[in-house]
Amino acid sequence: MSDPWLHIVGIGEDGMEGLLPATRAVVKAAEVIIGGDRHHQLSDSVSAERVAWPSPFDALTDMLKTMRGRRVVVLATGDPLWFSVGARIGRVIDPSEITYHPQLSAFQLASARMGWSMADVETLTVHGRPVEQMIAFIQPDVRLLILTTGAETPGQIARFLTARGFGGSKMTVLAAMGGKDEARFDGLAKSWDHVVPAFNTLAVECVAAPDAALLPRVPGLADELFQSDGTMTKQEVRAVTLAKLMPMRGALLWDIGAGCGSVAVEWMRSARYARAVGIEPRADRRAMAAANALALGTPKLELIEGRVPQALQGLEPPDAVFIGGGLSRDTFKAAWTALRPLGRLVCNAVTLESEALLLDLHKEHGGQLVKLQVNRAEPVGPLTGWRPLMPVTQWSLIKR
Repeated sequence: MSDPWLHIVGIGEDGMEGLLPATRAVVKAAEVIIGGDRHHQLSDSVSAERVAWPSPFDALTDMLKTMRGRRVVVLATGDPLWFSVGARIGRVIDPSEITYHPQLSAFQLASARMGWSMADVETLTVHGRPVEQMIAFIQPDVRLLILTTGAETPGQIARFLTARGFGGSKMTVLAAMGGKDEARFDGLAKSWDHVVPAFNTLAVECVAAPDAALLPRVPGLADELFQSDGTMTKQEVRAVTLAKLMPMRGALLWDIGAGCGSVAVEWMRSARYARAVGIEPRADRRAMAAANALALGTPKLELIEGRVPQALQGLEPPDAVFIGGGLSRDTFKAAWTALRPLGRLVCNAVTLESEALLLDLHKEHGGQLVKLQVNRAEPVGPLTGWRPLMPVTQWSLIKR
């Protein structure tokens, strides 16, 4: 095991004075210090070779590898392992070569300023990431702490909240926490008009109006929340489908025959960092899926043009596969072969031909076969009656 040569140091607005004595000594002894302009300014009393963040940022780890054997310090803000650069570096460089020196994170400081228990808040970042991904967290009475992208981010989030009936939500921007220029800006989403510093943390206390959109993280969003041409996995069937697919943190779904993307979107909403690739040959449906992903807080949904099974070649092996369209023996074989161990596969069929194929596949591979029949109450003249949706034959199995 190599001795640590790389030190990743969290630094706050109080600069060198805020570091523990041992950490301060590490920084002062560095041959090379890597960081952003702000980090270099906070440590400008130290004489060392100064290196700025590379562009693109992914080049950082390659650059670090060339410095192995020197005394290298990477400066980060707050806790370098909490939505920060430390985790990215640790995935490429052996952690035995790294020493981490955490500082109070922006989340901890913001919680203290707000008087909120960290156990009772959702922490997320949109720094350098699509701001729309915070939409999935908008729910009544939820408290959010958000690392922002810049001065414009609180205004964007205020508009997201207001458009969904959460205009009464309380918003607080905290800037330069722990430093001499610390500032605080309070307001409501519906009337937010503050001009705030570019480097800030946003606290949101979600307050729902009586007509607010309710978008739970559990599957089964209302059909009308999705743009669709009518061909989609309906709400009740979708909820059962997602239960069988079992969304998990960071897991990848292949949504084959994605249509308007309803299953993929709900998969990504249901678990932190869940990912999805939607394979859909029709451009109009891919456009609807992209719009749904933005509107419902899953902007990282990846959409691929193509027909299966050819379009599956070269994709990252999935943790789950949903076949809602394009079912064939070849498609099943390609998906089943690519599926990772303990992966889940779910096929839904509405035609007799597809159902016959599912029956054959069930005989060959086992799994669970169910028939789903949903009836919805709808007006019949001045009265009300049951209107059936098309029955769905569902086959699901786990790869063991």
